[in-house]
Amino acid sequence: MNSPTDNQTFNRAEKIIEGWYWALRSSELKRGRTAPLNFLGRELVVYRGEDGRVVALDAYCPHMGAHLAEGKVEGDSIRCLFHYWKYSPEGRCTEIPCLPFTDFVPRIRPWPVTEQYGLIWIWAGATPRQPIPFAPELAGQRCDYRLGRSFVKACHPNVMMINAIDAQHFNSVHHLPVHLNLEPEVVNENCIIFRNATRIPPSSWLTRLLGRFYQDALTYTLSYWFGSTGSVTIGPDFLHFHIIFALRPSADGRSEGQTIFLTRHRDGLIGKLVNRALLMLTRAMSAYFAKGDTLIFKTIRFNFRTPIKADLPIIRFIQHVERQPALPWGLPVETTVPCPLTAHVDQPEASPQSMPEPEVAR
Repeated sequence: MNSPTDNQTFNRAEKIIEGWYWALRSSELKRGRTAPLNFLGRELVVYRGEDGRVVALDAYCPHMGAHLAEGKVEGDSIRCLFHYWKYSPEGRCTEIPCLPFTDFVPRIRPWPVTEQYGLIWIWAGATPRQPIPFAPELAGQRCDYRLGRSFVKACHPNVMMINAIDAQHFNSVHHLPVHLNLEPEVVNENCIIFRNATRIPPSSWLTRLLGRFYQDALTYTLSYWFGSTGSVTIGPDFLHFHIIFALRPSADGRSEGQTIFLTRHRDGLIGKLVNRALLMLTRAMSAYFAKGDTLIFKTIRFNFRTPIKADLPIIRFIQHVERQPALPWGLPVETTVPCPLTAHVDQPEASPQSMPEPEVAR
């Protein structure tokens, strides 16, 4: 394996993998409201139109650089506070009050956005090529969810993802009486799954008791998306618990995260009560594992100089991250105000000029 210093993408703030990243909670953005957002080093405005749809655009008006989050939502569009220029969800200027008839059409960059699990997600890149991350066992099913607290950890998301496939630390940090054997399966260029293939050994009364709840191997499955968001499935054969850790890198080298607890939807009042209890249990289980790991994340300076055989899943994950397409920009990103190549001057001899096309397809 190459030295960590040879990695081009893994654990590097200056490289961001194309993909879906959580932005903010859906409940934080009401109809007709705007929110400023520093998203992976880019300044954006996120707003919810009067139709309920969420829109994300580059933050600054191309006229004089006013922040659009100070503006007003009108229908599904947003109007700049400074000179009342109006922009559609596609980033096209649809109205300039002092130019009622003009073919001068400024544009700003729109960002693909969607909502899932009570969160607003933004695609970092041009066109989404993958779905929102999910737990494979729940694919295509209606799910109930509960959000945990958002958090910040003092390391890159790639390093946090490694923690859940570090089989050694389950014995040393969490004192679990099981040695995991995690086998990788590459699903596509942005998703890799690790499944445990180890049965619970009948070495003590505790492991013999636990073994009664598993017909084959102990259930422990992880799916990783874009090197930064992962789902964990764990539990006895008759009842599985599902947790998603959604992470994004910050400009100061840390991870901004949001935990999501999932279970399949159950109908009726009894189903609702059962799911509420299951989601509370899932949250408690997540808190148990996070408690020990938090101490490590506070001080770690990841430097993978001496890999051993037990680190094979980590090596496979790093290799998978290295193969994923990265954006042409990374962190930190210098904030710049877009400017037309040719200024529009209201003179008889000057023909109106169009703004340059945005980076992404409209």
